[in-house]
Amino acid sequence: MRMIANVLRSLGHRAVDGVWRLGFIARFLAMVLLYSGQSFRRVHLTIREIYFSGVLSLLIILVSGLFVGLVLGLQGYETLQRYGSSEALGVLVALSLTRELGPVVAALLFASRAGSAVTAEIGLMKTTEQLTAMDMMAVNPIARVVAPRFWGGVISMPLLAALFSAMGVFGGWLIGVPFIGVDDGAFWSQMQAAVDFRYDILNGVIKSVVFGVAVSLIAVFEGFDCVPTAEGVSRAITRTVVSSALAILALDFVLTSFMFRG
Repeated sequence: MRMIANVLRSLGHRAVDGVWRLGFIARFLAMVLLYSGQSFRRVHLTIREIYFSGVLSLLIILVSGLFVGLVLGLQGYETLQRYGSSEALGVLVALSLTRELGPVVAALLFASRAGSAVTAEIGLMKTTEQLTAMDMMAVNPIARVVAPRFWGGVISMPLLAALFSAMGVFGGWLIGVPFIGVDDGAFWSQMQAAVDFRYDILNGVIKSVVFGVAVSLIAVFEGFDCVPTAEGVSRAITRTVVSSALAILALDFVLTSFMFRG
């Protein structure tokens, strides 16, 4: 009985701590939005973070998108050929990327590259007491440090997801048309006829925006809330990657259930 009581007590403590942490994150998000106006007055800060989070992530996004498209082309052709529908390869590649793989895989890559870097940067600023020094100089660290990084990630994520999907479509065309021999006109014409802007492309953009908000919020919060030690920063980076991945997959299920339930 005592062991059961200890287990229940431990579960209760973890549940309460989780609720408290969610409350802190919600309050933190409200403060970021509140001080975003001050941040936007220094536009160069946000532009610098867009470069840091977006432009510096282009290489991994484009290369990964190309290989995902190549794999989709190969696997899709093998499956469609069994049913005599190999000309629909472009439809399969485009719908898979715009609806699902583009936003999700790009967000996972974004979290592992840019999200972890943002957490490490803010965590090191806290460890070296730069954030405390800003407070002493009457400079709001949320407006000066956190908000530009948050909005840089939110703006970069949809653009990266779009580039990932475009590169994936190119990869599917590259393996399907020049190498396998699918008709070029059928590849593009069936894709254009099947892909709907509202239900496919726009829903993918909405997903990528939501993922960008989630990943950017987790990254800046973990960095701002980390224990100011080397071990604390390391754990915060790990929490950022793990929490972002779980949040992306969970939000993807929720958004998909609402977008494509009809």
